[in-house]
Amino acid sequence: MKTSSSQFGLPAGNPIADLLVIVVGVLAIAASVVLGFFAFVIVGSIVLVMASIVGLRVWWFKQKMKGRPRPGDTRPGGVIEGEYRVVADSDKDE
Repeated sequence: MKTSSSQFGLPAGNPIADLLVIVVGVLAIAASVVLGFFAFVIVGSIVLVMASIVGLRVWWFKQKMKGRPRPGDTRPGGVIEGEYRVVADSDKDE
């Protein structure tokens, strides 16, 4: 009957195989850290560029809308251009 052990560690066996497992594990962890760092830098750069594009667009839109009057907005001292024609009132004589 097999009994399970709660000890975690390297399997008892060949010391060369144990060393190989350690080296491969360290290399896998190092590669994961390096690739994770570069992925973080790339994603961060993309987010930064997109945020700056959106911010620039919002700023440009605000600047464009700043000088445009709103519909129905009557500002004092503003100029209203238009044409007019005087029409004689024919109902006054009656």
